[in-house]
Order: sequence, then C-alpha cells, then structure tokens
Amino acid sequence: MAINTEHEEEKRLMQKIARVLDEARASNATHIRKLKDLSALRSSSPVRFFSAFSKTLTPLFNLGRRTAFAERTVRFAAVFAATPDAKNASVSDSFLAAFLRFLLVAAAAANKTARFRACQIISEIIMGLPDDADVSDEIWDEVIECMKLREADKVPVIRTFAVRSLSRFVNDSENGDILDLLLDALPLEQNAEVRKTIILALPPSNATSVAIINCTLDVSESVRKAVYCILASKFPLQSLRTIILHRGLADRSATVKKECLKLLKDDWLVRYCNGDPIELLKYLDVETYESVGESVMEALLKSGAAKVQDSHRNCTSSIQLMEAEVALYWRTVCRHLQTEAQAKCSDAAATMGTEAAVYASEATDSNDLLERILPATVSEYIDLVKAHLLAGPNYRFASRQLLLLGAMLDFSDVTNRKIGSSFVQELLQRPLEHEVDEHGNKVVIGDGINVGGERDWADAVSQLARRVHAASGEFEEVVLGVLQELVRPCRERTADFMQWMHCLAVTGLLLENTKSFRWMQGKSIEPDELLHSLLLPAAKHVHFDVQRVATRCLGLFGLLQRKPGDELVKQLRISLVKGPSQISTMASKALFDLALWHGPQEVDKAMGQSLSSQLRDPATVPCPIEVSHANADENEAVQAVLGEGFAKILLLSENYPIIPASSHPLLLAKIIELYFSDDTKELQRLRQCLSVFFEHYPSLSITHKAIMRSIWPGINGNAGGSPLMISNMRKRAVQASRFMLQMMQAPLYAKETGTTDENGSKDFPEAVDGSVHPLHDFENGEEGLAIRIVAEVANFHDKKKAAEKSYAAALCRILVLLHFRVSEQKAIKLMRRLLNRVADSIPAEKELVKELKRMAERLKAVDEHPDQDLSLDEANDILGRLELDLNVDLDGSTEIPPTPAPRSSRPNRPKRRARHEESSSDDEISPTSVVPINPGLRSTRSQRASKTTALSKMTANRAVKISDDIDEEDKSSEVTSEEDSC
Repeated sequence: MAINTEHEEEKRLMQKIARVLDEARASNATHIRKLKDLSALRSSSPVRFFSAFSKTLTPLFNLGRRTAFAERTVRFAAVFAATPDAKNASVSDSFLAAFLRFLLVAAAAANKTARFRACQIISEIIMGLPDDADVSDEIWDEVIECMKLREADKVPVIRTFAVRSLSRFVNDSENGDILDLLLDALPLEQNAEVRKTIILALPPSNATSVAIINCTLDVSESVRKAVYCILASKFPLQSLRTIILHRGLADRSATVKKECLKLLKDDWLVRYCNGDPIELLKYLDVETYESVGESVMEALLKSGAAKVQDSHRNCTSSIQLMEAEVALYWRTVCRHLQTEAQAKCSDAAATMGTEAAVYASEATDSNDLLERILPATVSEYIDLVKAHLLAGPNYRFASRQLLLLGAMLDFSDVTNRKIGSSFVQELLQRPLEHEVDEHGNKVVIGDGINVGGERDWADAVSQLARRVHAASGEFEEVVLGVLQELVRPCRERTADFMQWMHCLAVTGLLLENTKSFRWMQGKSIEPDELLHSLLLPAAKHVHFDVQRVATRCLGLFGLLQRKPGDELVKQLRISLVKGPSQISTMASKALFDLALWHGPQEVDKAMGQSLSSQLRDPATVPCPIEVSHANADENEAVQAVLGEGFAKILLLSENYPIIPASSHPLLLAKIIELYFSDDTKELQRLRQCLSVFFEHYPSLSITHKAIMRSIWPGINGNAGGSPLMISNMRKRAVQASRFMLQMMQAPLYAKETGTTDENGSKDFPEAVDGSVHPLHDFENGEEGLAIRIVAEVANFHDKKKAAEKSYAAALCRILVLLHFRVSEQKAIKLMRRLLNRVADSIPAEKELVKELKRMAERLKAVDEHPDQDLSLDEANDILGRLELDLNVDLDGSTEIPPTPAPRSSRPNRPKRRARHEESSSDDEISPTSVVPINPGLRSTRSQRASKTTALSKMTANRAVKISDDIDEEDKSSEVTSEEDSC
C-alpha cells in the first residue's frame, strides 16, 4: 500500500513538473516566474523531486529535431539546475550533483540523440554556473573526462557542445591537457562550426596565438570572421602580428575584411593609439613589412579613419628628419590625395551640371591639400631628401619614401627639371655601399645587383628619373651620359670589382626601363658598344659577383634584341655550364627568359644546337633532376629557376609548337618529382611557385587535367581548412602520377572530332588519328588508364580520412572524363563490372555518383552484348596485362544503386519548414525513437549542399539558431548566441 502511495505521489509530482515545463517552453518570458515554481516543488519534496524531474525530462532525449519548444525546454532545465536556491542551498546542490550524473550516463549512450541532448544540457549548465557553485571535484573530473571523449564524437553538434563545456576549464592550471586537446583537434576538425567553437574557447596566450592566426586562412568565412572577433576582444595590440592584417585586409570575403577593418579601427587604432595612425604604424615594423603598412594606411584613409589634421600640414616644409613610420604615413597620404583628386576629376568630366561642379570642387580640395603638404619647391624637396641620405643607413627607408614622393611633383618647368636632373645624376653616380672585413677586403652591402644595393631603391630612383625626364629618349640619354663616365675605368681595366658592379647596376636599370634600342641609338654609347665593351668582358671577369651582375644584364640585353645574338647566348650557355651556382642561376633565368620571349628555336639557332628537336625523338630520355645535398641555400635559386622555367613552358605550351606535345608529360613528370622530392622540401620559393602552377595547369587539356586532378587534391586534402601534407598520401599521389605519365605519350584528344547521332549521344573516333588500334594497345589508351584508376580507388574503399576521401573523389573525376573505344569490348565489360565498386567508395559525392551512372549507361550503350558477362579468366587476363592485383566480383549486379539511398521510415510532420532533403536514415535523429537506425540505410549529404546550408544559417540574426535535424557527417551546429560568437 505504501508503495502505491509513493507511486501516486511521484506521478502527481511529475504532472506538476510537466505543467511547469510546458508553460516554460512556450515563451522565454515566463522562465523567471516558472523557475520559482519549480524551485518550490523541489523544496516541498526534495527526496522524490530528482526522480520525478528526470523521468519527466526523459522524452526530450528522444527528440532529435531542434525545435524552438525543445530549445527553450533545454535552456530552462539548464538554468534551473545551475541556479542555487538561497533558502535551501543543500537541496539545490544535491539536485545539481544528481542531475549531472544522470546527464553523464546519457552522454555516454550509444544513441546519438541521447548524447546530443545530454551534452547540450551539460554545456548550458556549465556556462551558466556561478563561480562559487558548490560542486565536488569528483563530479567535475567526471564531467571533464566525459566531455573529452565527446570531443571526438562522430556527430559535429555533439563535438561543438563538448568543446563549449571544456572552454570553462581551459584556463585551469590543473587541466592543462584540455588546452593541448583543443589545439590538437583544431587543425584536424572537418566541421566549420566546431572549429569556430574551438577558436572561441581558446584563451589568449603565446601558445594559442599561432593556432588562432593560422585560422585566418580557414576555408570557412564564419571561422575567419570569428578569428578577428577573438583578436579584437582578447589579444592586445602589443601582441599584434602583421600577418593578421596582411591576410584580413586582403581576404576574398567582404564580411571578413569588414571585421578586420573593425578590429583595426575601433580596437587597435582608437583604444591603443588614441586615433593616431603614425602610432599604429610603429607596431607594424613598417621597415620590414612595408606592404602591410601600405595596406593599413590605404584602408584607414578610404574608411575616413585617418585624416590629415591642420597641425600635421606643412611638416615637410622645413628640413626635419623623419622616422620610418612618419615617412610612410606621408607618402601614403599624398598618394591617396593624388588618386582621389584624379578620380574626382574623371567623375567631373563624365558628368554634367551641378554633379560635375561638386566633383570638380572635391578634386580642387584634394589638390589644394596635397600642395600644402608637399614641399613648396623642388629645391626644398631635394634638400629634404639629401638630409636623410646624409643621416646614414638608419634613415635609408625614410629616404626611399621621400624619393617616391618625387613622382607627385611638377617638373614641367625648365628650372625645376634642371634641378631634378642634376639630383638624378647624383643618385646614379652614388657608389655602392660597402664594408671592409677583417682581412681588408671590400664587401658590398645589399644585393650588389641594383642601384643602391636593393630593388626597391632602384625602382624609386628610376621612377624619379622618368618623372623628371618624361620626354621620349631623354631618360636613356641621361643614363647613358652617366654610364659614359662610369664605363671609362672598366674599358681601361683600371676599375676594381666595386666599380664594375656599380657600372653594371646602372646598366641594368637602363635596360629594365627602356622599351627599345632605338631610344639608345645615336647617344653617347651605342648598344653594340655597350655589349662588347662592358657586358661580355664583365661576364668573363675574375670576380664572381661581377660575373653574376653581368649575366643578368646580358639576359636583359637579349630581351631588347630582335633576335638573340650568337655571342650573347653562347656566353650565357658557358656561364650556365661552367659557372658556380650563383652564376648558373642568373644564366638559367636569362636563357629561359630569352626562350619564352623569342621562342626556343631562336635560342637554339644562336646556340648552334638543336635541343628542341631532340624532344621529338622518342628515344630521348631526359636526365633526372639531381639536387645537391651539400647546401640547400646554394641550390635554392637554381632549382627554383629550373622549376619556374619548365612550368612556364608547360603553361604557355600553345605558344611554342616547336616543343612536341609528347614531351609535355616528361617535363611534367620531372616537375612532379622535383616538387615531391624530400631533397627539395626546404626550397620554399620553388614549392610556392609550383603550387601556383598546379592550380592553373589542370585547366589546359584533358590529359593534363587528368594527371593533375589525380595528384593535387589528394596532396592538399585538408581537414578543417588547414592543408595537411600527409606522407602516405604524397606517396600515393606520386604513384598515381607515375602510372598516368607512362600512359600519356600524347594528348588524349586534341580536339573533339566525334559526331552526334540522332539520339544526341556522341560517338568518339577510334583513335586520335582516325585509325583503329588493335586490342593489345588498350594498355596505352584511356581504357587502361580507367582500369588503373579503378584499382587505385579500390584501395580507399574503407578509408575515412578527409585527405583520402578527397584523393579518391579526385581520381573518380578523371574517370568520368575518359572514353572507351567500341573495339575494346572486354575492357568495356570489365569496367561495367567495376563501376559499382567505385560508386561504393564515394557515397558522399552525390553528383559524382550521378556522373558514374551516366558513364555506366554510356558503356552499356556501346556494349555489343550487354547480357553476356565477362569470364573470370578474361578479367584476370586484362588485369594481368596492366599488372594490377584486383579481385573482380562476377556475381554482383552491374547497375549502380540509386542515389540518394532509401530514406528511413518516419511520420509526416505537419507545417514543416520547406527544406531541400538530400539524405536521411543515419544522418538524422529520429524524433520518435531512440533505437539505432539500420546501418544499411546510411547516406550522406553532399559537402557543397551542407556548407551552403550552414553558411546561410550563420548569417541569420537569431539568439538561438535551430535546425531541423542533426547531421553526423557535415551539418554545422548553430548553438552559440551572438554574444558567444563575438
């Protein structure tokens, strides 16, 4: 009787609790009042309350749909558990401990719906608990260990809640392993929302700054935006990295740029620098990161955050030495005003009436302000620059910024032009700076190639010189006049190597900035005289640095010739073959430039060789590229130039028909081997160049597309937006590229010459040349390539890593491009049998599976006897000739299963929001049952569709974002409020 009484009392208590929960789920506005009601029920029956509450709440753990009602119930339950009762603290504390243990059991359940709701409620409780909450260390340890396990859960939303829960403990010294766990998980995480939650959870420190900054390159816009929110709210300006602004201001997303600009203006500029842009530039190390400083100033000026004040004006009117930041500031401000004035003038010219008058007035204001900022006269400007030049190397950067200001001055007046010309000649005649080592030898400061020892300085000098001498041929005349004096000691063989290098640096500046030799004809030094009296002798000079600069000048000289001269090309060949690495670098670059500009055949003629024609000989086998192990730095430039040169030839191959197409795979093979060689992994310039090459080369032809698509996505298969160079994937990619390159003796189809039948299907010719190849030739055709691809894909049937999935999908994209000849009936039948296995390897790629189905239909259409199966001996014979070890199932169906897979049964839901359904079964959480879904009915949404859905939801301005279902593979979770996100 007592048992029945207790049961009845618990049932009545459950009904009261249910009424409170029903009222609380209707509106958030009732929560405060209902919390008091529920707290009163707990105080009235502390013994029975937990059992009744947990039983009442249990149906929520079966509800996978994230409806508004369910989310309000979760928040209400979490707030109730986290709110201590001031009158009965022991009762509320006991209830919290019991409720957490109840949730931990559910969080470890096999059913994903139960895990999801448990982790959600735990997360809300932890985030809402006050700091002085009385919870035993034993319970916290259990919660932390459970959330660590759930951080590796297969359901993204569960991982999100687990990370959110752990964020409360990440700063505890006793839980340092939590920070390590999050840092390790971030680059491997595939879901954008989970990555975003991890970033928001990381505390500001030296240990986390690198990981957070790396996420400025994340593939997800929402993740990149979150990074700049974190940088603005958690990281002080003193820890600023210039790479943050470099990436943020150049981001392809307008919202990310806006977030970065907000960080720059509202936080760093206003909070730390009192609105002074010059003070901000001091944190950027503009002498090292000049381009970043320019980008920052450009962004601030365009947004109106940096304005020239009256107190700043005329600061250049007196000779006053400027720091690097001040000089960059004034140069960018002046350039902005000039550009703005020119734009307004153009707008005024393109409009009429009042609008034109407004634009003209604005242009006048900008010009007037620019005139007040710049020195009043050219003489004052030159005196200012000279003062900085005389101040020594510490003001070198400021001197160059002032030189660039000269391009904004007016030299149309004869007097001004005369003063400017004298200054330009003085700059050209300034010898290279040097030091004397301990042995008394002179050592050049700078690169020893350009005027002033650096490329930026030479560019600034040339810009000023061309501004002063704007008339046609005047620039060449002035520079040649300076050269006439500099070359005299070189001709007389009285010059030391410093004088030779200075003379060659000025020569290089002239050759780079003139468009034709005709502007040098009739001047103080003729082009032929310059070649024979200076460049060729310098290329044979005993000093290696002189040879190096002369080799560069020979390359520039050859680009201006109508045809490359014999003497010039032969000297470059000698320098390439016999010179040390630094000279071979210059010679190889010069020869590649000449070949690309004039054509390889012209270089062949000048060299007296026929290297291009040798590529037509199939017996010619290029020597492998060898990289010295002695010193990577010495070989950096040589290998980079070789890689860049051959990459350019392949990219521009249509311009060089003399190079046979059959040689392209050989060149590509060498580039691939060079890129993936362990010996070149430290050659950063080479790897960067070839990375760009691989991105553009696949679009050139079917052959090249097939080769590169099989390689690059697998190599760069990334998880969570961070590129991962996985060693075994690199080996796989190289292996795949090798068997493809062996097949590619010539392009598969130079042009599509097939005909279209009455049904609209296309018949492709038996071969490129129109002939019918015999059966034994299928190994070297597309049939052999297709079967090899299938064998490669079969190796990744059970692989689950993102890089492996990407690699297998990339191979399948090649497969659907290939065509089978009608004469290859056995190969057609084998491929029909194998396509099922390919489709099973990429179930998530819905569009690709559809392409495979279309390919299967094409193969069935050309199969002369579609009802006859291939025998096992015939299949093994084909595989044996291709040297493949692959098991063929001759009993299964040749039809590819329909996509998407059959949906799991579920009741119709009234008034459901319209949504594009692409998957069901295991990718959904059933609202009516906690029984595990039949694994045979699994399917996955395509990544592209899920990313589109996730991004659209991220833009919604809602405090609580709700999705209909929970995706295991790729659907993002929207669980954080706007306050949590930024």
